[in-house]
Amino acid sequence: MLDRVLGRAELKERIAELEEELDSREQQLEAEQRRRADAVSDRQEAEERVNRLEDRIAELEGEVERLRDGQAGADRAFAAEETLRDGRLRAVLDRLESVETDPEGAFTAYVPDGHDLPEPVREAFGDRAALVGRAAPCLAVTDDAALIDACLSVPNPPEPFTEWGDAFAVDRSWFEPTESFTFALVRSDLFAMGEYDGDERVAFQGFDSELKSKHSKGGYSQARFERLRDEQIENHLDRCRVALEDADTDRLYVVGERTVLDEFEEMADGVSSVSASGDPEPALEAAFREFWQVQLRAL
Repeated sequence: MLDRVLGRAELKERIAELEEELDSREQQLEAEQRRRADAVSDRQEAEERVNRLEDRIAELEGEVERLRDGQAGADRAFAAEETLRDGRLRAVLDRLESVETDPEGAFTAYVPDGHDLPEPVREAFGDRAALVGRAAPCLAVTDDAALIDACLSVPNPPEPFTEWGDAFAVDRSWFEPTESFTFALVRSDLFAMGEYDGDERVAFQGFDSELKSKHSKGGYSQARFERLRDEQIENHLDRCRVALEDADTDRLYVVGERTVLDEFEEMADGVSSVSASGDPEPALEAAFREFWQVQLRAL
C-alpha cells in the first residue's frame, strides 16, 4: 500500500523489467563471445592448413603456367623420380663426375626459374625443356647424344649458368655440407641452431617460446588475443635474431616455417621451408636432413 502511494511499486516493476532485459543481453553477449572464439580457432586451423598447402601450390603453379602457354612436351612425364641422401647421393654425384665426352659434348645449367628458361636450355633439351621447367629450380644435365638427361634439386645453389664442356659442371658443395657453417631452424614458437663442420655438428643452441595457440572461450576479445599472439611471435623472433647475430661462421642457412622466413633473408646465405617440428634438438636434426636431401628427376 505504501509502495503504491509513494510510486515505488511502478519503479520496482521497471527495475525488474530492466534486470530481465540485462540478463537477456548478457546471454546474447556470452553467445557472441563463444561464436567469436570458435571462429578464431577455426581461422587458426585454416592458417595451418594453408601453410601446409603452400608448398604444393608452388609445385603446381609451374605446371599450370606450362600448360597455359602450350609449351612443347606438355604430355610428357618424368621417366623416374628419387630422393637422394647420404651414400646414394654420393654415388649419383660420383657417376655424374665420371662422365667424359668430346669437347662441347656435356651440357650443364643451373635453372632458378622454370617460367623463363634460357635459350641454351631450350636448345639443349629440345622437347624435354618443359620437364626442366617443371623441375626448376634445379641443376639440369644432358649430353649431345641424349644418353643422360636429368634434373637435380640443389640445396646450396650457385649463380645461374649454362655451359657446354667435356664433362658435367658439378660442385659437391652445392649438394653436400662442406667446411664450417651455421644452420638454424626457426618456427614461430621454436628456435634451434647448430654450428657444423661438414655434416658434423660441433655446437648447439635451442629454445622454445610460449605461444598462445587457441582463443579461449571468454576472457580476451578476438582483437586482443590476436595482438597478444603477434607480440609473442615478434618477441620470439627477436630472440632468434640475437642468437643468429652471434653465429661465428662465414655461412648461415636458415630454414623453417614459411611465414617467418622473410624475416631472415637479408642475414642468411640461404633460406628454405622445411616441415621439421618437435623439441629443438631433434627438430634441428630432422631439418638438417630434409634440407640436404636432393630430388633427382630423370627426363
